[in-house]
Amino acid sequence: MNIIHIDMNQIDEDKDQPRYQFQEDALQELMNSIQEIGLLSPIKVRKLENGRYKIIYGNRRYKASKLLGLAAIPCIVSSATDEMEIYLEQIAENLTRENFSPIEEAEAFNKLLNDSKFRSSIKFLSAKLGKPENYIKNKCDLLQFSNAVKKLIVSGTEIRKDRLTEEQLMPLKSLPMEYRDTLALTAARDELPVSDIRKIAKLFKDKAISEGTKDKLLLKSGSGLLETWSTYEQNRKEKARKAEEQAERVRDAEEQAKLAEQHSAAAGQPAEAASPTSGNARRMPDTRTERNATVINNLTEHSVHAHSAHAHSAADMRQIAEPFDRSQLKGAATLLGELQTMRTTIAAHGALSDTYAAILQGSAPTDQGALSLEAEQYVMELELLLGIWKRALAKATNEQD
Repeated sequence: MNIIHIDMNQIDEDKDQPRYQFQEDALQELMNSIQEIGLLSPIKVRKLENGRYKIIYGNRRYKASKLLGLAAIPCIVSSATDEMEIYLEQIAENLTRENFSPIEEAEAFNKLLNDSKFRSSIKFLSAKLGKPENYIKNKCDLLQFSNAVKKLIVSGTEIRKDRLTEEQLMPLKSLPMEYRDTLALTAARDELPVSDIRKIAKLFKDKAISEGTKDKLLLKSGSGLLETWSTYEQNRKEKARKAEEQAERVRDAEEQAKLAEQHSAAAGQPAEAASPTSGNARRMPDTRTERNATVINNLTEHSVHAHSAHAHSAADMRQIAEPFDRSQLKGAATLLGELQTMRTTIAAHGALSDTYAAILQGSAPTDQGALSLEAEQYVMELELLLGIWKRALAKATNEQD
């Protein structure tokens, strides 16, 4: 490798090279070093057809030497002419240098992938530069952010005010732009750690929260967003707990119904008469007329007080499966339709979006969350009753036909 000194006025900078951001303080430190001990590492250039030289890498050293007024600089002269190979060499060299920003790196990768001069593939770049494919993809994802965000992105992992690391931005990259950039600027301003940004991103990815609510959330500070996330998480866990309890009740009721049927089949008696008596079970009607009257009363009672359905035993609910008189079928079908309408209305009132809207408007989060969960539990219980009553009505219709 031959090193020659070339006059500064014969060298041109490469305006298309990957690195273009030079910090003033770092450049001043390099000037001081060159002034004290000289330029230890030569720059690399290639000779052009007009006899001049263009820098392949070493722009910062060239700038520092020029500012010091040096007449010549030590250079390695390359014979490379392939634009792809030259650009890859420039990237590889800068990857070993400090302060090669993530955005400069992302733009360099993007240029190789999409510029008509190159049209490379991620797989090719990965092999050439020794970087994993995901590394290249994640860098390119940074270009989705607005210029206001990109200019704050720095190397490293240290959380600093009005600066952003790649790790801070990764949880936000899949969000729509209207949320992504605002949240990134909030994270920079409030110095949010990565773990907190992940929590906040989870809020904005939840489809159950309306766009209007999310727009209001954007006005909050980092700490305000975290408080909202805490309430959101508590409500989510409470909802899951209530759902599991309700599912357990449904499983128990179904199991008791199966046992009652088995016992009835073995004894040759109606399931209700054979099922064990419990504190919640009602006395079995003795006659067909009395039984049918009881069925109608039960239907009316449940359409008004469906939220207390879990207080009745499985045997009690099985009572509805007894045949109806033909004259009562129409009334039972009407009640069933009313119950279905009630279920739709209650489901609408249990929407989670209402819960978060209420939270933003200053209502008590715990009370509102409990109200929503109660409504959702109500809906689940109505689903159970609907299933039983539909089967009962179908059975009665078939027997009367």
